[in-house]
Amino acid sequence: MKFRFSALVLASAAIAATSMAAVPAMAASSTTLNVPFSFTVNGRSLPAGEYSVMRDDTGHFLRLQGKDASQSYLWIANPSATNTDRVVLSFDGEDSALSLQSVQYGPLVTSRLDRKSRKAEHASQQISGGE
Repeated sequence: MKFRFSALVLASAAIAATSMAAVPAMAASSTTLNVPFSFTVNGRSLPAGEYSVMRDDTGHFLRLQGKDASQSYLWIANPSATNTDRVVLSFDGEDSALSLQSVQYGPLVTSRLDRKSRKAEHASQQISGGE
């Protein structure tokens, strides 16, 4: 029987691909919040409605997603100074021009999302829910 190096490489690649397919997808936790007003994220207007807030189990990312898949935003999460089990969306701005300031999911929180000056005085609103 003749040894073929290419057959060895192909067999190794097939074994690696099969083993990687058996690895389960990263689990995540999520909750749904009802936002009763329109708001902006990264300069994009989003309508009032239900939004899912998801946390990956590695504790590195938070995602906000609307019913429309194009309304999905992903941020790096940081440890929060507030120890809570709640999910909180914080908003800044005037009545008709609210913008998402931060997302908190339990012990994780995003950095400040809107680019407005912290010295500017704005009305603040929060939407929260339990896990």
